[in-house]
Amino acid sequence: MVGKKSLPGKCTGRSLKKQVLAYLGSEDMKAAMEALRRFPPRKVINPLFSLLLHRDPKIKWAAVTGFGAVVSNLADRNMESARVIMRRLMWQLNDESGGIGWGCPEAMGEIMACHEKLAREYAVVLLSYIRPDGNFLEYEPLQPGALWGIGRLAQVRPELAGDAAPHLLFFLKSRNATLRGMAVWVLGLIGAKKAVSEIEPLLDDLKILEIYLYGRLKPCCVKDLAEEALKRIRKT
Repeated sequence: MVGKKSLPGKCTGRSLKKQVLAYLGSEDMKAAMEALRRFPPRKVINPLFSLLLHRDPKIKWAAVTGFGAVVSNLADRNMESARVIMRRLMWQLNDESGGIGWGCPEAMGEIMACHEKLAREYAVVLLSYIRPDGNFLEYEPLQPGALWGIGRLAQVRPELAGDAAPHLLFFLKSRNATLRGMAVWVLGLIGAKKAVSEIEPLLDDLKILEIYLYGRLKPCCVKDLAEEALKRIRKT
């Protein structure tokens, strides 16, 4: 349970990171996000960036959720400061940064799910990470994060993710089950009618992957994701 700790403004450096880590490890994620919103945003962002690299998937995904809570709250008060954080996430995915960008597309997707104005400004950037004529992420381990980020955006604002449809088809034929499953999940969320014939072969795909949904990592079968996607598409 999240308890009352020292005043957010009084924490600095290592103690601040420990406090943020304690919140992210809480079972009460709603209370944890409310607590993070009480921190000065510019102070809490650095701990959140570092915790995107945490070995425990629960902490990493809680940090992703934290980005949505903190940056959307900041954007309501100071849009330009929120844009600085978005640009920092983008920079981490740039080859020139010298980093890899673990968790950055996921954080971008979560922020856009939480804040409409940021979504309208940056959705095209997020989608560019799966476009061969854009900023395609060549490093395959980053690709599931880009797909998840687009899917998270599509859960809330499917109209902003629709242009991803033709580029998602590439991933349906991947040898990586996580990429196949993530892609078909997103296609269902955006109601990609033209993808039906490409999705149908996955109805025999029994491989398992994990997707972070509604606050927890959930094992999913590609077959089940394909069935759900087709149901969604046929309803639209």
